[in-house]
Amino acid sequence: MAAINTFTTSVRWTGNTGSGTSSYKAYKRTWDLETPGKAVVHCSNDPALGGDPLKHNPEDMLIAALSSCHMLWYLHLCAVNKVVVMAYEDAAHGEMVMHRDGSGEFVKVVLRPKITVSNESDPQKAQALHEEAHKFCFIARSVNFPVTCEPEIDLPSA
Repeated sequence: MAAINTFTTSVRWTGNTGSGTSSYKAYKRTWDLETPGKAVVHCSNDPALGGDPLKHNPEDMLIAALSSCHMLWYLHLCAVNKVVVMAYEDAAHGEMVMHRDGSGEFVKVVLRPKITVSNESDPQKAQALHEEAHKFCFIARSVNFPVTCEPEIDLPSA
């Protein structure tokens, strides 16, 4: 039988400016994301939709979740396959289509990790492990749009 993990978060709207949702412009699109035992994340809507550009929005968090999940699986697979990662950074990019009725959906996310591996590591194996990581990423397996990976593998400078 497969193991079942559960996750709990709470969202608490913080955007009531005094008159609730009495009109579309009467409230802020802000909330706190709370997970038991963890720091509160102050969030907002996308700035294009009236949100605070200094706060994370759901779209940011979805792309970050995809990027982070891939990274964690990649690092694990590198560790068990004798590829020593010295540095990892990703410049992930998502595209969302907005429809006239206000609905929308992501149509793709591209991960662009740049990895530095030790001189003793096999760069081809380091490259191939990205495909393996993608197969295991819980988040990528859960979305209904393509998530692709365009990794760049570097060896340390001499």
